[in-house]
Amino acid sequence: QVQLVESGGGLVQAGDSLRLSCAASGRAFSPYAMGWFRQAPGKEREFVARITWRGGITNYADSVKGRFTISRDNDKNTVYLQMGSLKPEDTAAYYCAVDKNRYYTSSYAWSLEYDYWGQGTQVTVSS
Repeated sequence: QVQLVESGGGLVQAGDSLRLSCAASGRAFSPYAMGWFRQAPGKEREFVARITWRGGITNYADSVKGRFTISRDNDKNTVYLQMGSLKPEDTAAYYCAVDKNRYYTSSYAWSLEYDYWGQGTQVTVSS
C-alpha cells in the first residue's frame, strides 16, 4: 500500500505559476511511475502528466504541454508538478497517482492504469 498526500494548491491569478507536490509513504516509492490528473466540477477526471520511475520519460496532456512540468525526487519520495502560465480552465482538483508499471505505457492517460491515488489539492485560477 502507498499513501499519497498532495499539497501546494491555492488561489492564483491567470498567468501565475504554482508548484504542486505529492509525498508518498508506505511501500517503496521509486519503482513506480507517477501521474497527475485533475477534475473540474461537473467534469470527468482527466490526465495531466506522467513520469517514469527514473524520470526518463514524461508524458503530458496537450492542454498543458509547454506550460506544466512533472518531475520527481526519489530520495524524498516526492513528485512535483510545476505549473506555469495558468489559465482559468486549469481550475480543478489535482490528484497524484501511482502506476505500478514503472516504464512507459501507451495507457498513460487512462485513470484505470493507476493503482493508488491521493486525496487531491484544489487549484483555482482567477481571470
